[in-house]
Amino acid sequence: MTDILNLALPYFGLIFVGYACGKAKGLPEQGLAWMNFFLLYVSLPALLFGIMAKTPFEELNNPPFLIATTLGTISAFALAMFAGRLAGRLSVREATLAGLAGGYGNIGYMGPGLALAVLGSKAAAPTALIFCCDSIFLFTIVPLLIGLTDSKHRPLLHTLGIVVRQIVLNPLIMSACAGAFAAAFHIHPPVAIDNTILFLQNAAAPTALFVLGVTVALRPFGRVPWEVPAVIAVKLLIHPLVAFGLMLLLGPFPQPWAATAVLMASLPPALNVFVIARQNDAWIEPASVAVLIGTFASVVTLTSVMWFIQTGRLVFP
Repeated sequence: MTDILNLALPYFGLIFVGYACGKAKGLPEQGLAWMNFFLLYVSLPALLFGIMAKTPFEELNNPPFLIATTLGTISAFALAMFAGRLAGRLSVREATLAGLAGGYGNIGYMGPGLALAVLGSKAAAPTALIFCCDSIFLFTIVPLLIGLTDSKHRPLLHTLGIVVRQIVLNPLIMSACAGAFAAAFHIHPPVAIDNTILFLQNAAAPTALFVLGVTVALRPFGRVPWEVPAVIAVKLLIHPLVAFGLMLLLGPFPQPWAATAVLMASLPPALNVFVIARQNDAWIEPASVAVLIGTFASVVTLTSVMWFIQTGRLVFP
């Protein structure tokens, strides 16, 4: 257990350092703009490109794994959406955002660094594939459902155009696709560029975790709506169990791949849930509360999953 704590505490420690700084210093949120830009457009894309480019292309071609992990995300999204409708009597628009909180984990800020730390380089390919597939699904279904409930009644083709642009121009998806292209055609960047990419990769995890802590600290926290505990339970408990079951049902998959799927499913709700809620002026306060409570609750749940993986108790025959 000491080894697991030694592995987990630096990650959660950075989140808590960021949270403490955000609470203590009280700097305006606008100060995070360049750090977020660095993460989303420079450091995390470099990390995903490096992961994909160094993975043999044959390993990336794994449709059963993509189907299994995406089905897990779809199941968690649908369950959280249903829980929101039932427990909180939410509208379809609000329930869609509750579904996002239950299905979309912090696969950008926490996922890659944590998976590589727990499982090593063998987790690189499944981590990148899960990120791409989950992002494409959720960034498609959420705008579509919100578009259908939009009071402005925008044409469906207009909504589809926005969705396609969001997916195609997403810097993280673009970098992962570029890395897959480099792997397929055995393209190796010059040493100087490769070292620069490596330098940026190493900055991704600590910067992301610190920013996560600061951002959570700056989120408003009010009452806990009825649906929030149910949504968090779906994300932190049911989603990993569904992922585990699908790995057994649709496998066999290599142990590191299956373990990566369960680990990624165990991540807390992503900060993007609050951002998207604010953009759509719906479910804003509950989204903030879900991110805050989910992040702190994952100290127990996510560490437990890491313990099961590291001790060999999470076995996929």
